[in-house]
Amino acid sequence: MDYLSAIQHVLNPAVLLFILAGVMVGLVVGTLPGLTSVMAVSLITPLTFKLDSTYGFAMLLGVYNSAIFSGGISAIAINTPGTPASIAQTFDGYSLSRRGRTGFALGVNTIYSVFGGLFSTVCLMIACEPLARLALHFGSAEYFWLAFFGLAMMISISHANVVKGLLAGAIGLLLSTVGLDPLLGNKRFTFDNVSLLNGITFIPVMIGLFGISEMLYQMYTHKKTDERREEDIAHMGDKERVLPTAKEHRRMTLPALLGSIIGVVVGVVPGTGGDISALISWDVTKRISKHPEEYGNGSIEGLAATSASNNGAVGGALTTALALGIPGDSSTAVLLGALTMYGMVTGPTLLTKSADFVGRLYIIMLVANLIILPVGLLTAKACIKLLSVKSNYIQMAVLLICCIGAYSMNRSYTDVIIMFIAGIAGFFFRMYQYPLGPMVLGLLLGEMCETNLRRTLMLSNGNPVRLINTPIAIALMILVVAALVSPLISDLRAKKKAK
Repeated sequence: MDYLSAIQHVLNPAVLLFILAGVMVGLVVGTLPGLTSVMAVSLITPLTFKLDSTYGFAMLLGVYNSAIFSGGISAIAINTPGTPASIAQTFDGYSLSRRGRTGFALGVNTIYSVFGGLFSTVCLMIACEPLARLALHFGSAEYFWLAFFGLAMMISISHANVVKGLLAGAIGLLLSTVGLDPLLGNKRFTFDNVSLLNGITFIPVMIGLFGISEMLYQMYTHKKTDERREEDIAHMGDKERVLPTAKEHRRMTLPALLGSIIGVVVGVVPGTGGDISALISWDVTKRISKHPEEYGNGSIEGLAATSASNNGAVGGALTTALALGIPGDSSTAVLLGALTMYGMVTGPTLLTKSADFVGRLYIIMLVANLIILPVGLLTAKACIKLLSVKSNYIQMAVLLICCIGAYSMNRSYTDVIIMFIAGIAGFFFRMYQYPLGPMVLGLLLGEMCETNLRRTLMLSNGNPVRLINTPIAIALMILVVAALVSPLISDLRAKKKAK
C-alpha cells in the first residue's frame, strides 16, 4: 500500500476542507443530546454521493470521529450524553463541572479523545490487512457463518432480551429479500413497483430508524429539560484552565492507554461500540488505580480512560468493517452502505481491489483526529451554548434534513416513503424496547447470508454438511452458538443470584 501517495492525496486543500467540514458538523451533532453519531453519518451520507469518493469519505469520517468526541461535551456540561458512547463520561466529567472545572474537563475530553482516536487508527493500519488476507481464504460456507456471526453478536449484546433481538434481526433479513433474486434474477416482493427492483435502499431505512424515530420518540416523551440545562450552564466556570499540567498528564496517561487498548479490542467485536468499551475501561482502570475512591466523584483518570476508550472503539469497528465486511457498530454499517453506493465491493477484496482508496481512509482518520485537537480545545466552551437551543427547533430541523437526505440520493419519493415507514417502525421498536441494531445488520448482511447459504447448498446438492466441513466454518458456527446462548446463561445466573 503506497502511503506516500495517500498522504499527498489527502493533504490536498479540498480534501482537508471536507474533513474540517465533517468535523464541524460532527461537533454540533455530537454536542446536542439525542443527535447520535449514527444519525449524523446517516443524514450526511446521501449528500456525499455527488462528490468524489475521497471527498465524500473525508467528510463522513470527520463527522464520525468528531461526533464520538463531542458527545462528551454535553455529558460533562449537563450530565446528558450527547451520544451513547459518552455515557461513562458523565460519571466523572459532570462532577468536575459542578466544581467549576468545566474547562479543564473539556480539555481532558478533547486531548484523550484524540489520543484514543490516533491509537486506534494505528491499530487499524496494522491489523486490517493481515485479517483481510486471512478472510480471502474463506469459501461460501465461511462467509455465511461470518455474516451470521455478525448478526448474532449484535443480538447477543442487545439491551433487550434475545427473543426481541432475534425478531428484529429476522425482520431485517426479510427486508433484504425484496428486489431481484441475487442468483436467479426473479422478482421478489416488489409489488410491481419498479423502484423496488434493486431492493430496499439501505440509507433511507437508516435515516428513518435513527433519525425520524428518534425525533418522534423525543416528541412523545417530551420533558422540561431546557430549564435544567440553563441551570447547569449557569454554574460553569469560564476562567478555569483548559490544559492539564504535566503532573496530571502523568496520572492520566496509563489509564488512557489502557482505555484505548480496551476500546480497540471491544470495537473489533461486531455489534459492540464505544459505550460498552468505555464502561469496561472505567471499571478496569478503577480496579488498578491508586485512587479508586475518586472514581465517580470527579476522577481525572476515569475521565481520561473513558474519553480514550470510546474513541478507540472507532478504529476497532472499522477494522472489522474493512477487513471482513462486517460492521463493528451501526455507524460503520452506514459507512459500508456508503461504500456499496459508491460501487465498491465491501469485504476482504476491498483491500486488494481498492488499496489506494483504503490507504487514503487511513490517512483521513489520522488527519481528522489531528484537526479535532485544536478545534475541540478552541470551541468546546462555545459548543456549550448549543445546549441552550430549544429541543423543538432541533427536532424540526432534523426532520427536514431527513426528508432532503432520503430524497436526494435517488430522487425517488419511494425512498421518502420507506424512510417514514422505517421511522414509524423504529418509534414502536423504541417504545417496546426492541433493539434497532439487529434489524440494521439483518438488512445489510441479508444478501451475504442468503447468497452464500444457497451457493453452498447448490454446490453440495442440498447436503447441509457442506456448511461445516472446514475448521474455520466449525469455529465460526461455535462462535454463533456461543453468542446466542451466553445471554441466556447470564440471565439464568442473574435470576438465580437474585433468588
